[in-house]
Amino acid sequence: MFKRLILPFLIFILVIIVFLAWKIMGPNTAFKGEKYYLYIKTGSNFENVMQTLKKDSVIKNPGIFTFVAEKTSLPGKIRAGRYEIKRGAGIMGIVQTLRTGKQSPVNLVITKLRTREDFARFAGRQLECDSTAIINYLNNMDSLQSKGLDTSNVMTVIIPNTYTFFWNTTAAKLFNRLYSEEKKFWKEERLQKARTLGLTPQQVYILASVIEEETNKYDEMPLMASVYINRLNKGMPLGADPTVKFATRNFAAKRVTLKMISQSAGSPYNTYRNAGLPPGPICTPSIKTIDATLNATTTNYLYFCAKPDFSGYHAFAVTDAEHFKNARAYQKALDRLKIK
Repeated sequence: MFKRLILPFLIFILVIIVFLAWKIMGPNTAFKGEKYYLYIKTGSNFENVMQTLKKDSVIKNPGIFTFVAEKTSLPGKIRAGRYEIKRGAGIMGIVQTLRTGKQSPVNLVITKLRTREDFARFAGRQLECDSTAIINYLNNMDSLQSKGLDTSNVMTVIIPNTYTFFWNTTAAKLFNRLYSEEKKFWKEERLQKARTLGLTPQQVYILASVIEEETNKYDEMPLMASVYINRLNKGMPLGADPTVKFATRNFAAKRVTLKMISQSAGSPYNTYRNAGLPPGPICTPSIKTIDATLNATTTNYLYFCAKPDFSGYHAFAVTDAEHFKNARAYQKALDRLKIK
């Protein structure tokens, strides 16, 4: 009798074990997408994690998840970060990801940004440290002075590129990484080219930021750089329209007016009223633009003006008379299209 009962009992136990193993190891996600990112904020505990998992309906069996988590000591090993959970993941796999702190990094793809506030908003949307924490760091003179920076030129540290960070990176670690990458960017070859132009790396960056805003034609950037360098060497104002747009924060303006120049007369970024480079960049120029600036052509050009065919290219001139002729042609083209 006992032998006849033992076999069904063992089969029952085996079924239970297989069932539990399937629940633990088999697919246990409830979301519809291909992946879900679990964000665990700094200072969070296991209860906070479970609240998020339940609220977002991430797993099918929260009770079993909690049981497994407690048996593997996960509650005491919660680490802040961004964790990727793939659709079909099992409970044990998710628990192991969280126990080991195996974060899914964030790719911060930096392109053209204009102001410190722009950068703070951009990075703050993708990292745990919000825009306020980032802008506070960028405004902290104690942090900046130790690196030879101030609030005007701090953006010269940001070389547009793709950088990988953990989501819970602090504002200080974010900036220190960018500062380190900027030092690597300025290799001896680039430094030598800057010295040949009579400029520091920061000055090259600032000049490149002006050129970045002037044109998207990389083949004429070295010519444009030559104009500005010739002006700097002669002590002439740069007379760069984009710096006036930056000073007035009127980035949408199609043409710079005398009124805009007058309104921004007190700004150090008004390069019609002030000689030399502005105190800081007016955007984050691309690496291609920085290199084009470093490869400035040797010319006698002192002026350039957009061509009236609206091709995006510019007409370059040596004399006032040549430039006036080019400028009038462009202004007439604008007037014909009623662009103010």
